[in-house]
Amino acid sequence: MNKRQTKKIKLGNTFIGGDSPVLVQSMLNVPASDIEGSVKQAVELEKAGCQVIRFAVPNEEALALIEPIKNATTVPLVADIHFDYKLALGAAERGIDKIRINPGNIGSEDRVKAVAEICKLKGLPIRIGVNSGSLEKHILEKYGSPTPEAMVESALYHASLLEKFDFDDIVISIKSSNVNTMIACYELAAEKCDYPLHLGVTEAGTKRMGIIKSAVGIGSLLTRGIGDTIRVSLTDEPVEEVYAAFDILKAIGLKTDCPYLISCPTCGRTKIDLVGLAKQVEERLRGCTKPIKVAVMGCIVNGPGEAREADIGIAGGDGCGLIFKKGEILRKVDEKDLLDELMKEVDKL
Repeated sequence: MNKRQTKKIKLGNTFIGGDSPVLVQSMLNVPASDIEGSVKQAVELEKAGCQVIRFAVPNEEALALIEPIKNATTVPLVADIHFDYKLALGAAERGIDKIRINPGNIGSEDRVKAVAEICKLKGLPIRIGVNSGSLEKHILEKYGSPTPEAMVESALYHASLLEKFDFDDIVISIKSSNVNTMIACYELAAEKCDYPLHLGVTEAGTKRMGIIKSAVGIGSLLTRGIGDTIRVSLTDEPVEEVYAAFDILKAIGLKTDCPYLISCPTCGRTKIDLVGLAKQVEERLRGCTKPIKVAVMGCIVNGPGEAREADIGIAGGDGCGLIFKKGEILRKVDEKDLLDELMKEVDKL
């Protein structure tokens, strides 16, 4: 797929936009006052593969989060700030890698200038975040409701406030809890500007429905080359957001340094606990970085043939199963040994 060409922006030890890969982001959800808990969660996120970590900075005391998290992790950190421009200045001074703030909400022009100047001096990008509940009064009156046109106009308005001071290391996010609205917003933004776009369905819900909504919204845009960073927003543990985001990238072929698991939905011919087995295989493969296709099939009659494109696979029989490679049967093993025998073959690849 052809990726939308955007401005390329440096973010800590990586880049956003241009020819850079799509980055996965998540956000800490422990209280900002809990430094120890915040550091622990940030470390867990990095171990899960998170490439950008954002956390709320609601007050001056929360600026104390920056140094210990930076010391404990290597991924870029984003300070999420609302209204108080002094917090943005403080975060920049303390070594944050990126600021999330809306210039139109921080007051007078000299405050916007101060934030733009320190971010330019420190080489920090600014992410502008718009959602349906944050539109300016004059824009809402113009459109009557938070339409995609209204939300994109709001985002570009905020960007213009920074551009006025020759600052354009900008990332834009325009989120909605409505999937169709979210898609339309990003489509329009992609036409209107060349800034990198951070994709997400906001307030997507709990794990199951949140992943479904995010996969539809984020995935459909990525397949058309729109999107430079992503967050799967879930009412759940942040590491689950990271796993879900990478699964979306894997599903559309944007993440290939990992196994791709295929498994059949089972039928009346299935004689083993394929559901449980597939879940165990998925978990055992989580840390694997091999670009291989692994199949878990329920039927030894059709399984090897149906999954002949798999690099390695198993197919269940009656209390037993087959290990096969590219459709060719390697050997028959007892059901209790299927998982271990499969992983032995994975290790050989």
